[in-house]
Amino acid sequence: MTRLAAPGLSPHLILTGLPGAGKTTIGRLLATKLARPFTDFDEALEQQFGKSVSQIFQQEGEQTFRAAEATLSHTIATQPAPPKVLAPGGGWITNLQAVAHLRPISRIIYLRISPTGALTRLGPGLSSRPLFATGDPTETMRALYDTRRSYYEAAADITIETEGLGKDALLTKVVELITAAWDLNLES
Repeated sequence: MTRLAAPGLSPHLILTGLPGAGKTTIGRLLATKLARPFTDFDEALEQQFGKSVSQIFQQEGEQTFRAAEATLSHTIATQPAPPKVLAPGGGWITNLQAVAHLRPISRIIYLRISPTGALTRLGPGLSSRPLFATGDPTETMRALYDTRRSYYEAAADITIETEGLGKDALLTKVVELITAAWDLNLES
């Protein structure tokens, strides 16, 4: 489905996908390549709360974190700043209030990866993720995929397979697909 940004405005680019899909890594590279500001939602919320995402989840609860995501989304949507590359957390897509703020003025790029591929890519970094603090990581990742998959697919303007791609190949693929989309006049 093609969605249009407001006339005369270039859309924000929102990277979505499972933890380990490459949202932050590719987001930084894409922002540099396109000369756009980059916002990693987890980093912004860590600054706001003065603690890690894991600590926010443990001490404040997921509901507080999701409310802060929605507020951050609203803030970005109402800023008269240049368009950004945005990397929200993997669960942002299920936060309908947060998505509603940015959806009309954004393109959503779904970085698709299998649960097994995501776990492999995360490696030892998995231990710092709050949703993986307890239980079997493989089961947790599969459950996240099963829960979020329909949200990712329904919202996506572009879906990019990231399975087995290194960051250079992924960046090339993302830039090519975005350029092709813009050549189709999606932002007018």
